[in-house]
Amino acid sequence: MKLYNFEMAPNARRVRVFVAEKGLDIPMQDVDLGSRAQLNDDYMATNPMAEVPSLELDDGTIITESTAICRYLEEVFPDPPLMGRNPLEKAQVMMWDRRVEQHGFAAVAEGFRNLNPFFENRALTGPVDYEQIPALGERGKARFPQFLDMLEKRLAESEFIAGDRYSIADITALVTIDFSRTIKGEIGDRSHVQRWNEAVSSRESAQA
Repeated sequence: MKLYNFEMAPNARRVRVFVAEKGLDIPMQDVDLGSRAQLNDDYMATNPMAEVPSLELDDGTIITESTAICRYLEEVFPDPPLMGRNPLEKAQVMMWDRRVEQHGFAAVAEGFRNLNPFFENRALTGPVDYEQIPALGERGKARFPQFLDMLEKRLAESEFIAGDRYSIADITALVTIDFSRTIKGEIGDRSHVQRWNEAVSSRESAQA
């Protein structure tokens, strides 16, 4: 296997943390998004969506989208389980991972890509250029505290986001909160989020 990666890309980091939690050693090939290498013909042949991460299997099969890559790795390397152990737990993990992705990660991405001058004409990932919409960026910044309030309420009743075990939902939330520095996001005085963030950030995998 080979993972196409870019260190600063939050979706690529989600997979790297997942891989680290599994204790896997997967070779990585850098795709420099800073120089727009994802738009080169060679990489577009690998992933026509011009995004990272991409996972190339030994037979040449390419899997894209971070959650899909993690699902494949979960099936092939089930221990430790990071996407649930039974039908109910699996549903709960996916429910919370989706909530984090939709209400947190997407909000930060809206702010980052629509307000940062580097992304002029590149407001969305992928092969097609889109103009920035500053109002959408401001809306993303406004949504982020609401996401933190949702987490605060959840973590007041649960050790981890999807329940009593660390899961992919925690990985997505960790990456989201770290990603929020790009829009000057802050946890503030949300004590339950602070407690959780200290715990997940101290895991060795968080450095991946």
